[in-house]
Amino acid sequence: MRHLAKLGASVAGLAGALGAAGAALAQQPTDWEVDFQTALSPSMERIVDFNLMVTIIIVIITAFVFGLMAWIVVRYNKKRNPVPSKTTHNTMLEVIWTVVPVIILLVIAVPSFRLLYFTDRVEEADMTLKAIGHQWYWSYEYPDHGDFTFDAIMLEEDELEEGQPRLLATDEAVVLPVGAKIRLLTTADDVIHSWAIPAFGVKMDSVPGRVNETWFQINREGMYYGQCSELCGTLHGFMPIMIEAVSQEDFDAWVEFAREEFASADDTPTEVASLDASAPKAR
Repeated sequence: MRHLAKLGASVAGLAGALGAAGAALAQQPTDWEVDFQTALSPSMERIVDFNLMVTIIIVIITAFVFGLMAWIVVRYNKKRNPVPSKTTHNTMLEVIWTVVPVIILLVIAVPSFRLLYFTDRVEEADMTLKAIGHQWYWSYEYPDHGDFTFDAIMLEEDELEEGQPRLLATDEAVVLPVGAKIRLLTTADDVIHSWAIPAFGVKMDSVPGRVNETWFQINREGMYYGQCSELCGTLHGFMPIMIEAVSQEDFDAWVEFAREEFASADDTPTEVASLDASAPKAR
């Protein structure tokens, strides 16, 4: 990372720790991936469990309906029943096929609402991160740690270092502590964006003129990637999110550096080169 290189010998230990963490775990899309990324937050763990429960219910319903249809085809075909039944109503059967779906929906709805409330917001957060969407990059503010701010812009292919994924790496990483309850506030200054990290189970729209809130807690150190998940314009696919999760001690050391390196959110916003000069080129 560029900003870690600037620290010099005084924080060489921190740079080594961050590099080791990134090498140990990197959550990003992989070839032929058909399932969720590994759940590495309490919210995502519950999302995976809920998805499994609903999938099991769907499989059972599908198997039952398929079996019922097969039984009807075999048992009540014209060959076996040359004289068709003239039964038109069955009170008990109609009660059953009305009540059973209602019970199934309740079985799904109760844990669904519990999950929605769990992922909505946290009562007492350990820190706050603010993400602001722009066309087409993200900027971040740390209001609890000196209110500094910086921009995170996608790296071009010729700027990538070894191991950095194309279209996902940024010039600055969002550094966050493992185990902390992080309140995320997100908004935008132009059009609707969406801040999404699959491994954390976070996907929140960033709406101009409005601040949306959610939260997450990172379980393990490592590098995590996400992208804007709202169609926000021609370069929608070129505003990734890169998060580096570190220990609390390393995070505190990084904060001391960041206070000196980055501007205060109260000051003039960090200058960004013109779109023609710095924006990712369409591929």
